[in-house]
Amino acid sequence: MLYPMLLEAPLKDYLWGGTRLKTKYGKKTELNKVAESWELSCHKDGKSIIANGEAAGQTLESWLDKQGKSVLGTRAEAFPYFPLLIKLIDAKGNLSVQVHPDNDYAMRVEGEYGKTEMWYIVECEPGASLLYGFNHKISREEFKKRIEENTLLEVCNRVPVHKGDVFFIDAGTLHAIGEGIVICEIQQNSNTTYRIYDYGRVGKDGKPRELHVGKAMDVTKLEPPTRGNKALAHIDIIPGLRAELLAECEYFTVYHGSLDGVCQLQAGAESFQSLTVLEGDMKLSCGQDQLDLSIGRTVFLPAGIGTYQLSGTAEFILSKL
Repeated sequence: MLYPMLLEAPLKDYLWGGTRLKTKYGKKTELNKVAESWELSCHKDGKSIIANGEAAGQTLESWLDKQGKSVLGTRAEAFPYFPLLIKLIDAKGNLSVQVHPDNDYAMRVEGEYGKTEMWYIVECEPGASLLYGFNHKISREEFKKRIEENTLLEVCNRVPVHKGDVFFIDAGTLHAIGEGIVICEIQQNSNTTYRIYDYGRVGKDGKPRELHVGKAMDVTKLEPPTRGNKALAHIDIIPGLRAELLAECEYFTVYHGSLDGVCQLQAGAESFQSLTVLEGDMKLSCGQDQLDLSIGRTVFLPAGIGTYQLSGTAEFILSKL
């Protein structure tokens, strides 16, 4: 039986994380800090658990294995693996300056797919910023020299951020989330990251965190980004809902929704859908099933589940293939 599945997320306590995912977004944990909440995940490093209905207690991955690929939709046929990983990220401190490889390099070197991703700025402190590509084109020789001399930040493109900004991070794009930012990240199902610079920080073992300079030099695009940081389109044709198309590519399509009242949506045969609540409360109704969704909760809707209704006042991210 297909039904809307409320998910419990694996949590990560990386050293740069804060406490907002616990205090504001409802994550229950004994961890002192929560850097990342993997809202929708079938990755080996952290798997979502189904929290309701007849499949409660199973990992989403194990349920999908039993059901077959039809519940992911026809677009999923292009992927030999579960295609998405969705996170909430609380950056109390700066993340490392890093880059992700594309599919060809990642499969050849790491044995998993590459990582193109997008960020939606959920909230941020005044003056917050992030790094996004370079401020001008540089040579490979200059890139190597600046890493060695700790002057890399001088040529990074620093961008002030505001709630609602959108950043599309193609594989190969240098990037770093800055301190004081909460984002929702939608990405390929990969955990391959190459650190280039890490502010001299040490890990839990007291040793400097590993850098991956050689691999980063292989894959980094040494030029400014070409994409903007705003939504691609506004969609005002659904009563009760103001929506924005945030990103659309071969790996995912992402919308931001502002709900005030009641609206009808549909999960057709082409793709599953995932809803992550960023603010407020809403009720999801689908046939005989109803879920109360508050801030920080994510629900998985199998492909072909059909029409469903949202009611309440809330902001959410809708992701699909």
